[in-house]
Amino acid sequence: MIEDFTYYAPTKVVFGRGAENKTGELVAELGCKKILLHYGGGSAERTGLLGRIRASLREAGAGFVELGGVVPNPRLLLVREGIELCRREGVDFILAVGGGSVIDSAKAIGYGAADEERGDVWDFYARLRTPRACLPVGSVLTIAAAGSEMSPSSVITNEDTETKRGYSNDVCRPKFAVMNPELTMTLPAYQTACGCTDILMHTMERWFGGGGSMELTDGVAAALMRTVIKNAKILMAEPENYDARAEVMWAGSLSHNGLTSCGTDGGDWSSHQLEHELGALFDVAHGAGLAAVWGSWARYVYKENPARFAKFAAEVLSMPRGADDEETALSGIAAMEDFYREIKMPVSIRGLGVEPSEAQIKKMSAKCAANHPDGMGKMKKLFEDDIERIFRAAM
Repeated sequence: MIEDFTYYAPTKVVFGRGAENKTGELVAELGCKKILLHYGGGSAERTGLLGRIRASLREAGAGFVELGGVVPNPRLLLVREGIELCRREGVDFILAVGGGSVIDSAKAIGYGAADEERGDVWDFYARLRTPRACLPVGSVLTIAAAGSEMSPSSVITNEDTETKRGYSNDVCRPKFAVMNPELTMTLPAYQTACGCTDILMHTMERWFGGGGSMELTDGVAAALMRTVIKNAKILMAEPENYDARAEVMWAGSLSHNGLTSCGTDGGDWSSHQLEHELGALFDVAHGAGLAAVWGSWARYVYKENPARFAKFAAEVLSMPRGADDEETALSGIAAMEDFYREIKMPVSIRGLGVEPSEAQIKKMSAKCAANHPDGMGKMKKLFEDDIERIFRAAM
């Protein structure tokens, strides 16, 4: 059955070589005057990217203040610092320069800075309140992965409680996304592979929902995933291949802007929730964490809809049909794990370089279940015992 849907993708995309030099012009079009320039570590400075963006902003007559220091699995403490900076400096626009972590942090700062109640921004991620506004956000993308540059989603880690939570609201969708594939060419192979995995998983989560789908949406999703798989392999051998970088960068945006949800029930998202617990406790790279748990999740739930897994194997991985859907489904799960191995992604938790204790497995399972009291996922409703079994199988 085709589900009803609303498709909303208001982000303006400027794509191509040298696109970052148009940043000031894009900000000026929005009438914003005081910018928070938000970024991560030193690579954006070393490569000259921040210098080019500063020059573009100055040329457009925009003032700005800066806040760096965003890390993978972005931290609540820095978000709170950014909120206070925005309020103190009268910031009216947040420009994120980086990948998903920086954009997610910018969105969280935007929620807090626009919060008339001046409460704690974590309230939104804990589902205690709903934001009514967000400071406008734009991005200059340096890592193709999270798709946050066009999505309504962000994920923040609360260091005090070792909790990693995502939140989605259309008010935070970026006003523009600047995408120059050349900016991703200096990424280490591991980061590139993590990014490709994250992109794939954003569409796979939607593919493996509990309801129906549109044939057209399935076709778009399958083509997107085939494109990422093909170009991820190319980039392992040719990291400076512009065309492969461009294909992956655009796929990242389309994978998480809602396009591959149209006509579906929104998807399962259990693998993401499992990874959030790993990420909060062990600070693992998000894409690698997803690869580590996906196969165990898939084998745990595939019998709920083996035909859907068989279709994935046939249309995404170009595998021949087996004797029945179950055989094809299991072959497809194994083939997907083989792809992850080919691009040097782990397919187990130990492959991440961590080994949770019994107490930690129980802690992760309990926290994951507590965040979904009515059951996690849509392919199969998962409760604490189910989650614990999947974590153990993934070891």
